[in-house]
Amino acid sequence: QVQLVESGGGLVQPGGSLRLSCETSQFTLNYYAIGWFRQAPGKEREGVGCIRTSDGSTFYTNSVKGRFTISGDIAKRTVYLEMNSLKPEDTGNYVCAADLPGACFGDPKAVNYDNWGQGTQVTVSS
Repeated sequence: QVQLVESGGGLVQPGGSLRLSCETSQFTLNYYAIGWFRQAPGKEREGVGCIRTSDGSTFYTNSVKGRFTISGDIAKRTVYLEMNSLKPEDTGNYVCAADLPGACFGDPKAVNYDNWGQGTQVTVSS
């Protein structure tokens, strides 16, 4: 069982930036898929993007392409979600999830991930 802890959320103005972190409990992070998901009140959970730590491949949903970047630091057992040019519609509880590398292919789907964190809240508002 992989333990995941997110951090870095907060309140930011439109156009601003935040970097979220997803720290894992695994000694080595070099053979996983880490997905980022978000859920706004009254809306379904949405896949934001994912990374395959085995080869560094990343995938993003269309609404965040060019604005969000996922990266990993295996030594720190941490995956990051860098978010730029934030919009009010990016508001939500951001959660990271982990599974085998095959879970990260195209838009991330929650059904492909078995290990979940608790999330960190991101609010984009003026």
